[in-house]
Amino acid sequence: MPQTPSDNTPNDLDDRDAVVGLPERDVADEVVARVLARAGTARAEGGTVHSAHDGDQLDLAERAALRRVAGLSTELQDVTEVEYRQLRLEKVVLVGLWGSDGVTADDAEVSLRELSALAETAGSEVLDGLLQRRQKPDPGTYLGSGKAAELAGIVAACGADTVVVDAELAPSQRRSLEDVVKVKVIDRTALILDIFAQHAKSREGKAQVELAQMEYMLPRLRGWGESMSRQAGGQVGGAGAGMGSRGPGETKIELDRRRIRTRMAKLRREIAAMAPSRATKRGSRRRGHIPSVAIVGYTNAGKSSLLNALTGAGVLVENALFATLDPTIRRAQTEDGRVYTLADTVGFVRNLPHQLVEAFRSTLEEAGEADLMLHVVDASHPDPEGQIAAVRTVLADVPGADRVPEVVVLNKADVADPETVARVRLHERRTIVVSAHSGEGIDNLLELIARELPRPAVEIDAVVPYDRGDLVHRIHEEGEIDEEEHLGTGTRIRGRVDADLAAQIASVAVR
Repeated sequence: MPQTPSDNTPNDLDDRDAVVGLPERDVADEVVARVLARAGTARAEGGTVHSAHDGDQLDLAERAALRRVAGLSTELQDVTEVEYRQLRLEKVVLVGLWGSDGVTADDAEVSLRELSALAETAGSEVLDGLLQRRQKPDPGTYLGSGKAAELAGIVAACGADTVVVDAELAPSQRRSLEDVVKVKVIDRTALILDIFAQHAKSREGKAQVELAQMEYMLPRLRGWGESMSRQAGGQVGGAGAGMGSRGPGETKIELDRRRIRTRMAKLRREIAAMAPSRATKRGSRRRGHIPSVAIVGYTNAGKSSLLNALTGAGVLVENALFATLDPTIRRAQTEDGRVYTLADTVGFVRNLPHQLVEAFRSTLEEAGEADLMLHVVDASHPDPEGQIAAVRTVLADVPGADRVPEVVVLNKADVADPETVARVRLHERRTIVVSAHSGEGIDNLLELIARELPRPAVEIDAVVPYDRGDLVHRIHEEGEIDEEEHLGTGTRIRGRVDADLAAQIASVAVR
């Protein structure tokens, strides 16, 4: 791989090969294909490939109906000419570091390729990617002044208008790097928030994403010139400025911060008001003693595809990161007739912004309230162990998630390396190998779910009078029936139910 001269910072001599540039291509499509070739996301040429379980995919058709027209950009050359611009990715260069906190070059490259997939999902065109070996990020420009100047030359040479950094930048680092490269600079957190803003559909999801964006934006507000001036009122000018303008006054940036805090408080109230509805639905399922199964996992691991394969839900399936954000709950039934629910939750990613974890806490509660957790892993990814660790790091902050039995579902077995599958199965206690696309292993997974679901605890052998058909119906819905016989006095049922239903049956049973 090509090497570039060292930065003028006093690092060790190994910095001579600190910056690593990915190979260049002239055609944009070939660049994207090259950068994503080893991303391990089982991407198919020509777009997403669907199976018979995925349904009509009307949401995907709607999402693809609007495309960006190239060549219509009015982007300014100097980012200091405007106070605020909406995040809009077009042609980007990716930047990352390795060498600190035990991060190896391979780990950094996998993370950078994932960042490339995130940038593509946001609607951009990836032109190049750079990795720098550095003991710790520069507090000024993140890369150091020398490497930042080299990056500015690369950006100008390839015609990029955005630099995406594979880390969360401090506000001062972002401003300093923008001053050097003369194009817009965003970090990994801003990129993920932008994708969430594009894909959120429900009222609760949109409110959660907006709250996370404002939490991220609040310490990063900036302004120039008149935007920083004091607010004045009354008779402005001369010795007396009039009422309302005496004293230090309030700057425009302070006014913006106050408005953002007010909006954040309103969003928190709205999200809190939506929580009882979700809790009520969970409570009704609990009162009906309907077991629940939560599907969790890394983004693009195939959670929605698995939900479609298990229930025929027909939810959106797209070969992109964070394609679906809003939780989907579907009713399912075991082979012996027991009813349960399957909940598809939001996907995770390395270094998931803490703002999103907090904002989506009510959604993640589905995992903590479940009776069984299906942890879906992309077995075709070059680092499935890293994905598993990233998901468990987020779940550690979800109340009750550590008490839910977990089964690791190794998905995409039709394109996975058998050695990788064997390695993961060796380290994980409970695993099952499936392919949601081809249907391989789905029957075995259904059998496993039926075995792992909680079973009614009380055995009954009673005759229920015919005028209490409601109890017989509940036994069919909530319990397990071993034997059923129609007698002259009522319906004799032998099986298992929960304690509450057993008490009601005992009170009306024919002796």
